[in-house]
This record gives sequence, structure tokens and C-alpha cells, in this order.
Amino acid sequence: MKSTGFKKTMVAGIAVLGLVAVTACSGGKDGGDSSGDSGSDAVAPAGTDAEASIIWWGWTPGPPATDHYIEAFNAVYPNIKVEWKQLDIDGYNAAIAPALGTDTVDVYEMSAGSANGGAEVYGVNAFDLTADVEAALGADWKDKLSPLGVDYMTVDGRLVSLSAGAVYAGNLWINEDLFNQYGLTPPKTYDEWKSVCATFKENGVGCFVQGANQGAFNIDTYHELVEQVSPGAFDKALAKEVAWTDDVFLQAMNNWKALFDDGIMQEGAAGLMQYPEANNLFLQQKYAMVMMGTWYTMNVQPEAMITAMESAGVSNPVPFTIAPIDFPDMVGKGNTGIMFGDADYGVGVSLKSKNAAASKAFALFLGTSEEGQQAVADSLNLIPALAGITPNWDNIELVNDSQKQTVQDLFAHANEATSPRFGNINADMNDALMMALSNVATGTATPEKALAELQSQAESVG
Repeated sequence: MKSTGFKKTMVAGIAVLGLVAVTACSGGKDGGDSSGDSGSDAVAPAGTDAEASIIWWGWTPGPPATDHYIEAFNAVYPNIKVEWKQLDIDGYNAAIAPALGTDTVDVYEMSAGSANGGAEVYGVNAFDLTADVEAALGADWKDKLSPLGVDYMTVDGRLVSLSAGAVYAGNLWINEDLFNQYGLTPPKTYDEWKSVCATFKENGVGCFVQGANQGAFNIDTYHELVEQVSPGAFDKALAKEVAWTDDVFLQAMNNWKALFDDGIMQEGAAGLMQYPEANNLFLQQKYAMVMMGTWYTMNVQPEAMITAMESAGVSNPVPFTIAPIDFPDMVGKGNTGIMFGDADYGVGVSLKSKNAAASKAFALFLGTSEEGQQAVADSLNLIPALAGITPNWDNIELVNDSQKQTVQDLFAHANEATSPRFGNINADMNDALMMALSNVATGTATPEKALAELQSQAESVG
């Protein structure tokens, strides 16, 4: 089992972009032990100069970030060719499960808890990298890496994946150019939010967009709404210290419903996916606000923004200024700006890889080396896992110079988080939470009924 407890790191931070429920899979080493222990047969990848080609399977971050990571890797290992295989968030588990039974996967992404490629499910298919990391960083390697990445990527005493960094949720992003165009300031209260939305709608601009048909992002929003009512209550419910039927969760669920009833959520939100649909609508500048976490920071860079806009179907894209804001206060208690995070994705090495040495070299480079972690930091996609690594602002171009301070503030704020995002949500509760929020959003269930069913599920899983 993974280490218990959520440990906050004050060094570099961590990251997570996890989502959706996990599905079971099986796998093992051909003709032998399927434990994946590196033990005495651990491959020492450092200094390898053999020619090899490996395939990296994942759902995030995608180009241009992955291109830069591979370029940085090849500066150290020029003879190892790395191919990035981009998979959709919702299709990742279905694709990776059967693939891990073959030799078509070399390096693959895993994440915490019930997120995509959950390490507790897919770690059985990976090498234990403990000895390799110790060889790379020394006996005190745990002191050099974010505890989140180590704790949630360790399964049954095996380090099955190396965290690239962390992501945090709980905030929103705005199109600052649209706000300025209509003389609006970011809303801090719910009444201000409704007023801002009214102005945008009067001018034919969508206000806020969320793909409420993609459950993980709904959990993010509900988690934040619970924090506004009673900070820490979400974690207590998951730990069974308080019932989901408590008034705290009812108030938060009523506020979740209000987002739909009051027209903050766009029409048809319950039938929309966060990726690609809500993301595309925001990048097409049809909406001025979107629910996204720290992973969205990479779009403050012109290259990443242009690539994202092109993927969203924008012809001849011109980057616009985005900025993070706190989730508006719907309760009036002043509990705003609370964030929660996990190690985003980690990279593991498949037991069936035909190029284990080269694959380990890549995993160690991305997750433990200064060069690899600097590339991660400079992409602004994750908060690095290796202590002491921060973005090199001399190497980072921004759409707007003002974004440097907003990003620095966001990352500093995220590092104050004390609650995990998905790391302590098991697959059963992940499904139950997504179902409860979906039922309330579509009017299939009242908040009271949905929470009663959620509590029943919590009791049934022991």
C-alpha cells in the first residue's frame, strides 16, 4: 500500500493532473517474477551510450512541453530516440491496460489515487525504481524529492513511478483581455460573479465554461465549495471522520446546484467534456473564464498558447493574456483561495520493455536530474519534484510581462496547500462522487438524495 498521510513539501513542490476512475489490468515479466523488483538485477542507466528507441505513453502535457523534455534528454543521451505517444485523458486507462501486456510500451505515465493510470493499479506492470533512484541521488534521495511524488508513487514498498512534478486545483483562469475590454474586474464574491456574467452575456460573450460531463473536474469544483464552507471537511469525509450527509456537504452541494440554476455554468454544461470541449471554447475566446488548475499555467507562454489554440481549431491564433484567480466566495466566510494537489503524473518503466536501460535513463532524467527537472520547471506545466528547482525566468517568454508575478504568486500559494487532490480518493469513492455531482447537475437527484447515496457508498467500501 502507499504511504499514509499527505505530506506538504516546502522545497520545490509537486504536481498532478489526474482524472477519472481506474480500471483493473494485469501484467508481468515474461517467463518470470512479475513483482518488478529491481533488486540485484537493477539496470544502472547512468552513462549508457547504447543506441535505442523507446516509446513514452501518456496523456499530458503534450507538445510543445514533451518536445522540450525530449530535446533536453537527448542533449545528455543523444543515442536514445524517444517517441511521445499522446493519448486522451478519458481513453488512457482503456488504452494502456492491454498495451502493458505487450512490449509496445517502454515508459508510461501513472498518477495518484483514482486518477488516470493510478499507480496502485498499473504499478504492478512497472519496475521498482528504488535502487536506481538511490544510485542516482544517493542514500538520502527521499530528502531531495517531493514527498507527494514518493508517497503516492510507492505501492507495496515499490517505487513504481517517478513524479515529474505536481499540479494543484481550486482556482479559475480568466481571459484578462476580455475582462479589460469590458472594464470588468475578476469577481471575488458570488454576487460579483453573477454581475460579471450578466455583462459578458449582454455583449454576446460567454462568461464561465466547465465540462461538467467530465467527473474529475466536477470533484475539483465541489472540493473547493466544501473548503469554502469548512476547510478540511472534504478530507475528513474521505477518512470517514464525518458523514457526507453533514450540513457542510449539503451547503456545498446546494452551491454546486446553484451554479447551474443561476446560469454561471453555461447552458448544456452537463453534456460537455472539460477536454477538449470546454478547453477549446475558452481558447477560442468564446468564454471569459474556465475552471482549470496550475497545469494551465503553461499557456502563459506564446509557443504553448499558440499550439493549444491551433489544437482548439483557431486559425492564425494570436495569444491572449490569461491569469489565475481565486474561486469566488459563494459562502461569505472568506475561505477563498484554498488549493489542493497531488503529484501529477509520474513516469514508470514497463516490465516488458525491450529497452529497459534506455527507459530507466529517461525516467530518471525527467524525474530526478537537474537538467530534466529544469526543463519541467521552465515549461510552467508542473511544480518540479526535485528540491531547489524553480523556473529560470531568463529562458521563459510570456504573452504578457504581468504574468510573471501572477504565476509566481500562484505557485507560492499552491505550495501552501495541505490537502491532496485525488491521492486519497479510491476508485469506488471516485465513481460515487462523480455520480452524485452529475445527478445533481442534471436534476436526476436532489442534493439530499445524492449525498445520502454517497454516504451509503462510503459505508459499503469499509
